[in-house]
Amino acid sequence: MTDVNTVVPKSSNLPKWEEEARASIRTAIRRFTKPLKEIVARDANEGDTRLIITDFLCDGLGYDKFDDLTTEYAVRGEFADYGIRIDKQLVAFIEVKRATQSLNVRHLRQVETYAVKEGLQWIMLTNGQDWQVYHVHATTGQRVATHLVFEVDILGDEPLGRKVDSFFYLHRSALKRELIDELWKQKVATAPNALADVLLTEPVLDAMRKEIKRTSKYNPDPSELARIIRNKVIRPDLLID
Repeated sequence: MTDVNTVVPKSSNLPKWEEEARASIRTAIRRFTKPLKEIVARDANEGDTRLIITDFLCDGLGYDKFDDLTTEYAVRGEFADYGIRIDKQLVAFIEVKRATQSLNVRHLRQVETYAVKEGLQWIMLTNGQDWQVYHVHATTGQRVATHLVFEVDILGDEPLGRKVDSFFYLHRSALKRELIDELWKQKVATAPNALADVLLTEPVLDAMRKEIKRTSKYNPDPSELARIIRNKVIRPDLLID
């Protein structure tokens, strides 16, 4: 299920490059659905899965096989399955697993390590069908923070349009324009912990106090409202680092 909740304007309002990107993604998803089902059915190995992924990256997401994609990218004695370059600049790693293998934390940690070593912010995990996109933030002396930005399943029940919306951020044209970075900023700004901080700011607490007074005639102390919000309203299990 995708975490992308953008409202896409009508195609007539989109710039030409975006219309073309979305059209190529839509066509590729339709085209690759049958081959993906076939390799899943026969439990294809990782090599066969990579063939599908390479074609999808090129035909659907606009990458040049020779200029933009590097297979077996060397990272200090280890190898990332794919490195993605935009105008010769390395911007992301992709870790590939065979078609029927479920993606897990161990796979994530493997490619996360590569990203940290190379100073990259973006990594992807995929088995051809399921695509997971993560943002990686590493600061010297601090724990690496890696968060799922969105996930999309090509063979899933989600409407085709929503799948296109998600894959759009991975298209070369969108990645070149750093739209995925804007998506991440939006996600951070509206994350539960960010909204919790906003709820506890003085202007918001004062606005709540005034509204409570208006509706109930009770005039609470803002510090008491803050205490209630911290202890009763905010759910710590939903907050992210």
